Order: sequence, then C-alpha cells, then structure tokens
Amino acid sequence: MMMIMKLSELILALPDAHLSLPPHDPEIRSVASDSRQVRPGALFVAIRGETADGHAYISQAIAAGAAAVIGEQEIQGLDTYIRVRDSREALAWLSAAWHGYPARRLVVIGVTGTDGKTTTTNLVHSILQAAGIPAGMISTVNAVIGRRTYDTGLHTTTPDAPDVQRYLAEMVQAGLTHVVLETTSHGLAQHRVAACEYDVAVLTNITREHLDYHKTFEAYRAAKARLFEALSAATRKPGVPKISVLNADDPSFEDFSRIPADVHLSYSLKAPADITAQDVVYRAGGTLAFRAVTPVGVIPMETALLGAFNISNILAAVAVGVGLGLPVAAIQEGVRALRAIPGRMERIEAGQDFLAIVDFAHTPHALERALEAARRLAPGRIIAVFGAAGRRDTGKRPLMGAVAARLAERVILTAEDPRTESLDDILAALAAGCEGEGKVEGRDYWRIPDRGEAITFAVEIARPGDVVIVCGKGHEQSMAFGTTEYPWDDRVALRAALDHRLGRGPRPVSHLPTASE
Repeated sequence: MMMIMKLSELILALPDAHLSLPPHDPEIRSVASDSRQVRPGALFVAIRGETADGHAYISQAIAAGAAAVIGEQEIQGLDTYIRVRDSREALAWLSAAWHGYPARRLVVIGVTGTDGKTTTTNLVHSILQAAGIPAGMISTVNAVIGRRTYDTGLHTTTPDAPDVQRYLAEMVQAGLTHVVLETTSHGLAQHRVAACEYDVAVLTNITREHLDYHKTFEAYRAAKARLFEALSAATRKPGVPKISVLNADDPSFEDFSRIPADVHLSYSLKAPADITAQDVVYRAGGTLAFRAVTPVGVIPMETALLGAFNISNILAAVAVGVGLGLPVAAIQEGVRALRAIPGRMERIEAGQDFLAIVDFAHTPHALERALEAARRLAPGRIIAVFGAAGRRDTGKRPLMGAVAARLAERVILTAEDPRTESLDDILAALAAGCEGEGKVEGRDYWRIPDRGEAITFAVEIARPGDVVIVCGKGHEQSMAFGTTEYPWDDRVALRAALDHRLGRGPRPVSHLPTASE
C-alpha cells in the first residue's frame, strides 16, 4: 500500500522554528534527495554534497513530478519550495517522520570513537541477545534485523539518514525493542543520525582520524561529542535513563564527562573507573580471560577476540550491560559468544605454519594496537602489509610508517584506495616514516604497489612462527583507483596467497591497477 502524507504533516518534524507552508498543501508520496529517484508526488530535498549541489537539480526534480522542494538557498518563483537551515538535518527528520519516528519506540544505543566502534557495537548486540532482548544492529559492516542482514556500503561509514530510518522502522515492525547503532563522525557531522533519539552513548577513544574532512582535531572531537549532547535533546522513553559510557583512559574523558546524562559510567584498563579489568590471562591460541570489576560485582570474562585492546572494548560493552541492568550471566555469555568480527583481527587459516591475520587498522593508533596484539600471538617476526588512503588525512602517513617500523620486523607498503592521488606519493610518505626509524628499503621494508602482489610477497617470506598481518581494509570488498571501485577483499587475497604457498593453487593475480587512473 502506497504511503501518503500531507506536506504540512511532514514539515512539523523539521527543527526550524519558523517555516511557512506553500500556498497549497500537496500530498507527498515519497521523500528523495537524489533527483534521479524522484517520482510523481515526491518531496525533493536539495543537499549540498562534496562534489555536487542538489540545488542545481531542482528543475529536474520538478520535471520528474516533485510535489514540493526543500533546500537551503533562497529561490524565487517556486511556490512549492521551503527553505531550511540545513538540508541534511531536514532530510533526517523528514525520513523519521515518514516512518513514524521509529527510534521513539526503540532503546537506541550509540557507539562512537576512532577505534573499536564495530567491535564494541557487536559486543553490545551479543550481550542484548544473550539477555533475551530482541535487538537489532546497524554497523559500518552490516545491518542486522532479526534473521535478515544487509550490507551497509562499500566503505565504512554510517548509512545515510533515509536508510538508517528505514532500518529502524523495519526493526519496529519486526518486534525488536533495542538497537545498537555504530555512529561515525561523518554520520554525526552530516546529520545522518539526527532523529535517532539516543538513550545510551558510548565512546571508545578519540585519536587522529578523518582530518581531511573535519580539518582540525578539535572539529573531529566536537563531531563525536554530538552523540552525547544528543542524549539530553532526545525523546524520553518510559523507564529508560539517558546513559553516558566513557573511556577514562582517553584524554577526552574529562570534557565528555561534563556533558549531561542521567547516568555516567566510566571504564578503564589502568585508571580508577566504574568498570575495570584485573587478572588478565593470555591463553594459548590468543584467547583472553580476565575479571571485570563492576558496580554489580566481579564478573569473570572469557573472549576469543584477539588483542589486549579488545579488553577495553569489552569493558565498554559491559558498562552498557550494567547501565541497562542486564543480568550478569547475560553479560558473560554475550562476550563469550562473540567469536569473531569480519576484518577485525580475523585469522585466515589454510594449514600454514605461521599466523595470517586481516585487520581494519588504518590509523597510527589502531595500527600500533594491532601490531602489539600480533606480538603476543606468536614467537616469530611480525610482517606487516598496509597502505594509506588517497584523498584522506595525509599527515598520518609518515606516522603509520614509523609505527610499523618500530613494531614489525618486516614492512610491506602497498595500495589502499589511492583514489585520484598519486600512489607513488602515498608510498613515499609511508616510506619516509619507515626510514625515519632506521628501516632500509629492500632489507626491512618494501614498496609493492599492487596489493595482491604485496600480500603474496609477505606470505612467501614468512617463516614458521611468524605473523603476517594485513591492515587497512578489513572486511571491505572494494578498492578505489581513480573514481572506480574495483572488487577487492583482503581475506580472499590472503587465502589465495596461502593456498599458493601450500601448493594448492596458482600464484594469485590481483587484476588491480598499480596507479591511480
């Protein structure tokens, strides 16, 4: 059945205080921000993008049958046009209204931070499931709604507002009561998660990332803070407190702890906090055991997730469970049940006599944590394969090269979404970081532009007991050269390289460009 709403009903959702209706009140049959998706009766929302301005396509939207238009510019002679302060924010609220404000019928848990968002989101979701709570999840990997799973994009960011609200509406229709929403800085800055009516906000950490977009670290941190500021503005739901969960080990802790919430919970690996870890044991095969000290008692924990840094992610998830009053047994089981997360310290096993791992680490801090984790897993050398994305924060490149040079015996620099930037220039910046730490090209580190060749080379030089760790792409299934997305999956490439080494297949050929095109 086609849904129809009056324009006057829809614009009640907009945060602008004073909006005047057009001379008549048309019926709206859909909401669209892409003029190519406009159908008769649509409300077209003109958005200024990074490469295109939706205001330039208003005439096309009207020609396609748009019943009304919303935008930021002053436009004369269009009697079905409404001007707003921010079109992206308007799109989010209009999408929420179109679906009946689904977030108001869910307990919404948001997880933000530079590193660990996806893992923490999955941990919280697993804990809710263990508690018998019908919960959905929207991460940068996928959206999980009951038994249905949807991919959320080629590259990791929060889905656009119409998709987020559609997922939330599906969750309500499926009878779910909770949702865990991985919330990126882009999603916050671009209002993709406006109208999500958060009840719980979680911060993993804040380190250098996305400065190509946010320009300054302060602006990046301010974008993250929006999640916590949204708690006070969000609709209150019966019996659900507004909960802030913060990492006491992060430099942002003091500032974020001043943002109002009904309940503040802190967690830490080293500082005094509400939830801490003690008696950490690293078991054979990389599993961890420790005791989580919480306000509701000491909880023995076990996890198959690799890396000491995951203890911090687990503590964050435990804090959510404690804040929501979930049973201790459910918290334990939820953590124990989560075996692996795609592309996050994910082991690739083919019968080889060394470890092979794929991880998403693509910042200096995340790379450092991944390599430190790899050091605990095997007695041999660390062989690190990674690159840096084009058209993104250039300042982190020498920092990543330096981190790898300090923590890995062998470093292989390669392509990672060079986009329209010179791959040679990207590799040179990474190499400068390696050489600043005394690494010698051809002995300690190599530049191999073709990512498939780089992975194969790493596998070929590995010895028994070594760790080959491929970082930067994780679960992603494409790589951008120029303006083209080529099919790519590090896990598939690493498995093919292992099979070749073990005599089970030909030498892999990646079919990727070796320069931006």
